[in-house]
Amino acid sequence: MQDYEDLLALHIPSGSRFESAPGSWPWDGGHPWLRGSGRWDGHGPLILYRPGDAYTVWARWDGPERAFAGWYVNFQEPFRRTAHGYDTQDLELAVVVSVAGPWEWKDVEKFERAVRDGWFTPEQGVEVRAEGDRIARELDAGRHWWSDDWSRWAPDPAWPAPS
Repeated sequence: MQDYEDLLALHIPSGSRFESAPGSWPWDGGHPWLRGSGRWDGHGPLILYRPGDAYTVWARWDGPERAFAGWYVNFQEPFRRTAHGYDTQDLELAVVVSVAGPWEWKDVEKFERAVRDGWFTPEQGVEVRAEGDRIARELDAGRHWWSDDWSRWAPDPAWPAPS
């Protein structure tokens, strides 16, 4: 982890314990990246947080050669520092920025259902969509604030997965 005044860079190592509160994923019975294991599966992402932003940017890798797969813009509440680290709430909507092609929305239907079912307020729904549309305009214009250098970042192989 790197904790700068204007950026928190966090890596989730493969095999790290990863949990969601019971009942927090009503539409599929659990977090999709856990596959029932309670541990992070696959290459661990590098997650870039900026204070005050209502989204994070994830660098993702695939395959045994750990090829850069692209960026994942995850909409969530701005992080709050706590005695144990930080807290945030996933707001379900995301944008996938693939290396191989243009960006695309992810989980629009789940997000809309969450708003409809009261998991998020109508005001949150409007705010998240507005932020998503703003990010989409930036991506359409070929702009993003994060450095492409992060796509070449790799964890130290000696780092153990936290228990």
